[in-house]
Amino acid sequence: DRADAQARSEELQAQVDELTLENSRLTQNQHRLEELEELYELDQTYSEYNKVAANIIASDAGNWFNTFVIDKGSEDGIEKDMNVIAGSGLVGIVTKVGSNWAQVRSIIDDMSNVSAQVLSTSDLCFVKGDLQLMDTGLIQISQLRDPEGEASIGDTVVTSHVSDKYHAGILIGYINELSLDSNNLTRSGTLTPAVDFEHLHTVLVITD
Repeated sequence: DRADAQARSEELQAQVDELTLENSRLTQNQHRLEELEELYELDQTYSEYNKVAANIIASDAGNWFNTFVIDKGSEDGIEKDMNVIAGSGLVGIVTKVGSNWAQVRSIIDDMSNVSAQVLSTSDLCFVKGDLQLMDTGLIQISQLRDPEGEASIGDTVVTSHVSDKYHAGILIGYINELSLDSNNLTRSGTLTPAVDFEHLHTVLVITD
């Protein structure tokens, strides 16, 4: 009768809900696994450095991880100005350290300015954070000294050997577009970062 059908229906709905939940858990686990595999590969790529893995436990309001807090601190050997990587490249730098937490400012933050170079030409430039621009998924590249105009779209940009705070050769991103500055000497444009700054959970801190 109707009451039975109703009960059966509720039971089925409960099973569906349970399965949906389980499925969502598995999906999350899958993403987590993919992320850990990515971290492992990253660890291999920069195997010359000592690193500590840390989870992000808080971030600024908004869609982007421009500044965030991790669950490792001075007790784990974390110090100010240590480089932070994830995904396939540079995330940012440690700005504050507590005993079991640290704050990181990422390269997309308005306060960030990284000395960089185009890998293929070794020409120096700066990569500057710009949260407004980040809404289109890009960051600024400026003061690229490229007299021959050799750097081109898709070229790899890494941290430079003259940087005082960043280890050299860490992948930052890829040139998206470039145009000549009004001084006719340098070029500026945009860069697609190598890291997905919308979906960060775990990072590696280079402790060297």
